[in-house]
Amino acid sequence: MKSLVRSTVIYTTSLYIASNTLPSLTVNGGILTYLIGGFSLMLLTLVLKPILSIISFPLNILTLGFFSVLTNTIILYILTLFVAEITIQAFAFPGFSFAGFIIPKIYVNIFFAYVVTSAVISFIASGIIWLMR
Repeated sequence: MKSLVRSTVIYTTSLYIASNTLPSLTVNGGILTYLIGGFSLMLLTLVLKPILSIISFPLNILTLGFFSVLTNTIILYILTLFVAEITIQAFAFPGFSFAGFIIPKIYVNIFFAYVVTSAVISFIASGIIWLMR
């Protein structure tokens, strides 16, 4: 029970940080929506991730683990289906330049918005778990 509450808090916090950081993730509602989203993301990760990992094992081997990002994307897509207040939309990266390096303006479609958002949420959740140890 303690680990389920801890995972819910971690996913709720990562959803909050990602929604304040990324222009693609929008959470309408208050703290209750974040808690429902974190709890749902914890349940989906607990139930669906092992099933998707077993099904996609050959693709995961061929892509050297990159397909796990797409399994996280599938879980995030299912989360947006269950929790209607959490939406992900396409966005435009404004680009930047630093010390002679230039990254131009990039338009990110809806599929890659899901991929970027799931990668950021996974990165934030992993960082929180690392800080808690």
